[in-house]
Amino acid sequence: MKAKDNKFGIFNYIDYLFFISVLMLSIFELFRNRFIGTVGVVLSVFIIAAYTYKKKIEKKEWIDRLHNVEFDVDNIIKKAVKNNPLPICILELDGTIFWSNNAFDEMVSSDEESSISKNIEDFIEDFTIRKVLDEKKILEDEVVFKEKDYVIRYCFSKTMDESTGSVDYRVLIYWIDRTDYINMKNKFENGKEAIMFIEIDGYEDVIKSTPEENRSLMAMDIDKLLTSLESESNGLLQKLSNDKYIIFMKKEHLESLERSKFSILDKAREINHGNSLPVTLSIGVGVDGESVEQTGEFASGAFDMVLGRGGDQVALRNQEGFNFYGGKSKGFERKTKVKSRLIGFALRELINQSETILIMGHHYPDMDAMGAAVGVYDICKSYGKQAHIVLDSVNEAVEIFVDRIKDDAYYSGMFVGHEKAIDICNKNTLVVVVDTHRPSYTECEELLNISKRVVVIDHHRRGVEYIQDTVLLFHEIYVSSTCEMVTELIQYTEHDIKINKLTAEGLLGGIYLDTKNFEFKTGVRTFEAASFLRNMGADTLSVKKFFNSYAEDFLVKAEIIQRTEILDEKICISYSKEEIDNINIVIAKAADELLNIKKIEASFVLGMKGDTVFISARSLGDINVHVLMEKIGGGGHIDIAGAQMKDVSLSQAYNMVKDIIEDYLKEE
Repeated sequence: MKAKDNKFGIFNYIDYLFFISVLMLSIFELFRNRFIGTVGVVLSVFIIAAYTYKKKIEKKEWIDRLHNVEFDVDNIIKKAVKNNPLPICILELDGTIFWSNNAFDEMVSSDEESSISKNIEDFIEDFTIRKVLDEKKILEDEVVFKEKDYVIRYCFSKTMDESTGSVDYRVLIYWIDRTDYINMKNKFENGKEAIMFIEIDGYEDVIKSTPEENRSLMAMDIDKLLTSLESESNGLLQKLSNDKYIIFMKKEHLESLERSKFSILDKAREINHGNSLPVTLSIGVGVDGESVEQTGEFASGAFDMVLGRGGDQVALRNQEGFNFYGGKSKGFERKTKVKSRLIGFALRELINQSETILIMGHHYPDMDAMGAAVGVYDICKSYGKQAHIVLDSVNEAVEIFVDRIKDDAYYSGMFVGHEKAIDICNKNTLVVVVDTHRPSYTECEELLNISKRVVVIDHHRRGVEYIQDTVLLFHEIYVSSTCEMVTELIQYTEHDIKINKLTAEGLLGGIYLDTKNFEFKTGVRTFEAASFLRNMGADTLSVKKFFNSYAEDFLVKAEIIQRTEILDEKICISYSKEEIDNINIVIAKAADELLNIKKIEASFVLGMKGDTVFISARSLGDINVHVLMEKIGGGGHIDIAGAQMKDVSLSQAYNMVKDIIEDYLKEE
């Protein structure tokens, strides 16, 4: 605009220069011809005066026109904003409505009364203005009002009173109705496909446990239960085999199943036709995939997760991760030993193909991890291969056993530290992980990143974090201990494996530990494994000595028991103030001891060492401590579980565990 003004100004000056030039020529002509010169001068002066007057009139008219346009535009803008279909209001910082347009008045009130001078909270409860005084900052929020969804966009402005110097702040708010968009989005989301894989746990065993005359009724009731699920979910049920089904449904119907926490699990257990084994379901659900193919992959992964956690539960997988429901039953022992025989054969092939073999358990190994590791070492030795167990430091849980191993020439050179293990490991190294399936729990996680040949042998319920891309996975959650699994690999393999007496005692010690002297999670195969180890020369008295404790441990345990808090008359929770090296062992023993109190169904004990809080959880089976510990990153079994927490204080961890217990009690 300035460029144009300058341009026209130059033209004005040229006009005047022209007139002045004519005037100068007329004056010059006076000396030659007085009459002509006089006429020229008079005309030039007149023209200049007339031209100047004309320009003055035009300028005044232009300014008046501009004022009229500004007034018209101002009125148009005010009218447009007032009648804008988008609700708009201006608020004082205390919430008083300074100004509002018609759409806003219609939005907040059914009558035609103006909302000006009223407080916004008179119309919309709990509506507050953020105290942000930077007028350049535009903010957004979401509000639900009269069953409509709004996105509000607002910015702050300030006006200064020049006479007083005071500053007033106000906020301009635009209300954008997104109800139709939200409804359309919800309709799209609810219309997404959900895929559900269902398996009846141990179907053949359940049918065999039912009186023969009732078996057809049992099968019919199971089919009827799943058909009712198909009807309730408006889905499509396909029976793949006697014990496997698949259901396709919409997401909105899946959400109703989630709200009921998949009550079908409880309904299945209620089926009773004289069967000694309960009917339980393993259900894997996939939803929210980018495609049907990805949703199917989610369902398959969720189903594998359920089987790894013992069945009788639901795992739901979406883009964000896993959700779990159920998991109340312990499962039951499978009688077949075929899997152990097949795994034993596959492990033999892997060992024979390997030049370097590294074995490791979890951090702070216990007798189950160490006994299983030594058992795998002896298997390798029987095949003529030299293996190494990765162990950096020894804790009291395995101190006596490890000392005996170091004194025995049979195990010479068996242990290696982290640095040496990493040194000798390459992509072809066989890495055998025992008693854990979580990479972050292993003795040396770096080995898993180096080797491409990893074997996992574990009995803990599968967690969200697990070692992937294994060449061999032996994961049986119904087994008492990893030592029992390794014993079966020795016992049922086609190769005649001879193990050392101390190895047998280590394996028996691991079974002792995880069954609490054959009191918990003990099946027929557990006793068969123990009998086999006894025949291999395991001395029960020597095994008992592995668990001898120091006198100070008893005092710490007594203090833990003394400060025990009982919740709802059935759950104990306590902690240790002492920070001793073997605190994880002491709190585990204290948790076991607390279960001897009458009416107590579960116990939780915490202790701290360094920057780590250890938590031991025990149950008599009615309370699933695995699920509770999983909420803080732990896991284990229904009746024996634990967790480790870093970068939190003991009191913080205690309160977190207590909150989890109280939430569980409320849900019950």
